[in-house]
Amino acid sequence: MEIYLLAITVISIAIVIVGVSVFQWHAFIGLTVAALFLAVMSGMEWVDIIGSYETGVGGVLGHLVGILALGTILGKLLSESGAGLQIANFFIRVFGEKKLPWAMFFSGFIIGIPVFFEVGILILLPLVISIQKATKKNILLIALPAVAGLSIVHGLIPPHPGAVAAIGIYEADLGKVLLYSLIIALPAGILGGPVFAKWINKRVVPVGEPDLIKVEDQQDPSTLPGTGISFTTIIMPVFLLVLGTFAPFLPLPGGAEGVLEFIGSPLVALLLSCFFAFYFLGFRQGLDKKQIKKYVEECILPVGSIILIIGAGGGFKQILIDSGIGTIIGNLSQDLSLSPLVLAFMIAGLIRIATGSATVALTTAAGIVSPIIATMSGVNLELLVIVTGAGSLMFSHVNDAGFWMVKEYLGLTVKETFKTWTVLETVLSFTAFAGALILNMFV
Repeated sequence: MEIYLLAITVISIAIVIVGVSVFQWHAFIGLTVAALFLAVMSGMEWVDIIGSYETGVGGVLGHLVGILALGTILGKLLSESGAGLQIANFFIRVFGEKKLPWAMFFSGFIIGIPVFFEVGILILLPLVISIQKATKKNILLIALPAVAGLSIVHGLIPPHPGAVAAIGIYEADLGKVLLYSLIIALPAGILGGPVFAKWINKRVVPVGEPDLIKVEDQQDPSTLPGTGISFTTIIMPVFLLVLGTFAPFLPLPGGAEGVLEFIGSPLVALLLSCFFAFYFLGFRQGLDKKQIKKYVEECILPVGSIILIIGAGGGFKQILIDSGIGTIIGNLSQDLSLSPLVLAFMIAGLIRIATGSATVALTTAAGIVSPIIATMSGVNLELLVIVTGAGSLMFSHVNDAGFWMVKEYLGLTVKETFKTWTVLETVLSFTAFAGALILNMFV
């Protein structure tokens, strides 16, 4: 029965790949068909199938719909006003074209610490597209370092939810996890970001172009917003998110902490930033209400496609979980005689491949490994958190929302996304794992 369930899981993933690539299905259709196929073939009760699918869709879209829409609006205004181009020109002047991949990596790494991956990619996207337009370089050379910085932080470094959950489950020390994860994440991110991007951009040239946010090829420099206001607009949501994150640790009067946490939530931070952009990048730049409304509508319509894809991916993920695949993988892995660090990495990786969610993989694997190590001595719990996070990054594919976000926003084909994003995630995963094993020899 276990082999059968694993086999139909592989077939369901193949349905998505073949449907999108060969039959040219929309990814929403492919993911929905695959999810229903897996549910029926795994023996789920008929009355439970649709409920499970809808739970998965709601679970992933509940916190994403608002930030996807608002992030895209903010990006549109940054691009149309020329603020993104102004920032791009600043980076080009300061770093020079040869160092741009490094600048984008460190931007993604720093922004990613307080920000969810989905929010970070929306914040950085206007810079990526504007720099690409200004330099005419392969977009992969600029975009991949940025998403590598965001992804490695999302997988390893607290206060991201997966890392925080694993720290609690393993009863590890948060301060040590933060220190170790920074030591490990930087070299892993550099290898998976600027170094990998330099290698792959010579071998993969995207056939499409990003079409969610358009950037004009020519803009009069005198009409561009100032560098200061441009940076303020793009840093504002990051600042608000950081403020919300650290509000519980600040000496604040009664009630103020809750207000700051509310303002610092991704949805409200992006909403406030959009209104800031409406005024400073819209009205102050000579745009009227009709033009701003037109820009908003232009970028909202294509977001519908991404929302459908991400929602269907969530439904597929929930069917995988409810059909018992994650539990089966965990049970099979427990029988292997491996180091706890290796075991945690493998279990998290297998669950990641099966469910598509780094957070689900990290928390589920930690729950499986925790009782196994309870009777062991000499296990470095902080590095255990990090290797579990590293495993949760590997081999992102069609059941991962991040896969589709990168594909759609960068205008890649499914094949190009596998060659770039999937490989990048796997490089991050195994490099971070190797770094943790090396560090384990000294701490």
